Amino acid sequence: MGKIRIEKNTVQETLVIPLYGRKLCTERFPGMFQDRAAVALIERLDYDFSELEKKSESMTQVFGALECAMRQNDLAWEVRDYLKIHPKAAVVNLGCGLDQTGRNCDNGSCRIYNIDFPDVIQVRDELLPAGDRERNIAADLNDFHWFDEIDASDGAVFFAAGVFYYFQTEQAKRLMVAMAERFPGGRLVFDAAGRLAVKLMLKTWIKQAGIRDVNAYFSVFDAKEELSLWSDKLQVSSRGYMLGYFPMDDPNIKGIHRLLAKLGDGAMKMQIVRIDFQTAF
Repeated sequence: MGKIRIEKNTVQETLVIPLYGRKLCTERFPGMFQDRAAVALIERLDYDFSELEKKSESMTQVFGALECAMRQNDLAWEVRDYLKIHPKAAVVNLGCGLDQTGRNCDNGSCRIYNIDFPDVIQVRDELLPAGDRERNIAADLNDFHWFDEIDASDGAVFFAAGVFYYFQTEQAKRLMVAMAERFPGGRLVFDAAGRLAVKLMLKTWIKQAGIRDVNAYFSVFDAKEELSLWSDKLQVSSRGYMLGYFPMDDPNIKGIHRLLAKLGDGAMKMQIVRIDFQTAF
């Protein structure tokens, strides 16, 4: 089986960093996080990992990997929670990359959808061809035609990891309000952060894209207060995503990373936002 080449400075390259982060956490913190599929996928990519490997012992790189791991654990918790009540629901991974959370949450009767840009889905189709009850869909999330591809007759739970930071606030609002109208009774869960954290996350990307109005990009301080104003169909709640769902109890996690986790959930407002789409009264 040949390797799939990933070129530098392409949309496809955005798949690599979160995948490498999940691999790093699987190897360093196996008591807290396991993603053996990420380890296997890394082996199938023709990509120069040398820069990532050089930084793999750094405080920031390890914390970034922990962010990826805790986020995926949190989102999976929310998906499984929804499936307890709606076992045949659609499980929809928005901006899926090479993530396999849908499969990891598969209860044997749900339907799984993975949505991303065409260049990304091209790689996914080669590495992770869709299985039973699963579809890989090439689409721009801001083009709502993808709504028509989702069978939500038995409910729908949507999740997005590291996606909405790249949306302007008006784009995020438009999408979430439209989803609430189209998928009543559904649920959307995603990670978000306060304005300072978003600026730090997007610093390199914004510079490359020549963007000046950083404040136009989606950030959240108080999710319930801010997002509930967008529509009366949005029932909003949130939890810190480093410590809000699971304890960071792996003995290999250093004190500095525990401190950064508290700072992230606190001052940086790193959070998992859950929006339940209300049905008509």
